[in-house]
Amino acid sequence: MDFSTRCKMNLGYACINMTMNSRPKESRVTTNRSMIRRTFDKKGLPYVSELVLQNCYDLESIMEWNKEVGINFFRLSSNIFPWASEYELEDLPDWELIRLSLQRTGQRAAAWGHRLTCHPGPFNKLASGKENVVQNTLTDLEIHGRIFDVMGLPRSPYAKINIHVGAAYGDKPFALDNFCRNFERLPENVRSRLTVENDDKTSLYSTLELYEGVYKRIGIPIVFDYHHHMLHPGGQTEQEALELALSTWGDIKPVVHYAESRSLEHNNPKIKPQAHSDLVYNTLNDYGNEFDIMIEAKHKELALLKYRENLSVLAAK
Repeated sequence: MDFSTRCKMNLGYACINMTMNSRPKESRVTTNRSMIRRTFDKKGLPYVSELVLQNCYDLESIMEWNKEVGINFFRLSSNIFPWASEYELEDLPDWELIRLSLQRTGQRAAAWGHRLTCHPGPFNKLASGKENVVQNTLTDLEIHGRIFDVMGLPRSPYAKINIHVGAAYGDKPFALDNFCRNFERLPENVRSRLTVENDDKTSLYSTLELYEGVYKRIGIPIVFDYHHHMLHPGGQTEQEALELALSTWGDIKPVVHYAESRSLEHNNPKIKPQAHSDLVYNTLNDYGNEFDIMIEAKHKELALLKYRENLSVLAAK
């Protein structure tokens, strides 16, 4: 019996397939093709469209690779559409081909039982007191929601759009109020997918703080990050914080994030403890709970496959 039939928890990795990305340039597969602002201004939408189309085709290739090796969980890159806030997606010259490619990916995900999610960047700050920052955040999240709609992904946290509160601005209650208030400004196709994640610094938000300050007010699920909890437990044990986060997901299968400290991996205290290791060496404790696991190690699918191999060895004993 193979691993996938023994374990109900899918393992996933984020954005980049190291195996396919390390191929020679002419056959390299990546969904992160982009450009600097000067190139965008010079070459315009035809060049953007060319890169986006290739990113989408390569996403299809990554999905097929994942299927072949039994990986059913993948985080999409937020760079598939470079400079996306500067244009309407439909204005890209290759939009019809792009749309069809995204639809194929969504249809295959549904047919193959693959879970697709995303994690927009740290510049997204719904908690900000600056309207221009909030407006930029709303725009970026709306683009993610639009892409997920084109793909036909569920309007639920199953296809999560995961973010952090972003900052505390020296006043956590103020920031949490802003986050919850600005959440209501998002369109339904984003609100229905949005999740929030615990942080790795004591100046930011523990699982308990998110439960009290976000979940109880607007009801969005909490993504529990094991590594972040280790650095900022917020007065809770790992099991207490994990199960509190899991309780926010209702009938949707929860997602957790798992990584280990690079400073421990390399035995180098000069490396910030927040930095992620290349691989993961320990088995996370699920405390008898069931969820999908996003492996956030630097070596991406290689780390996932090694972790899966280790679990298979343990299961065979």
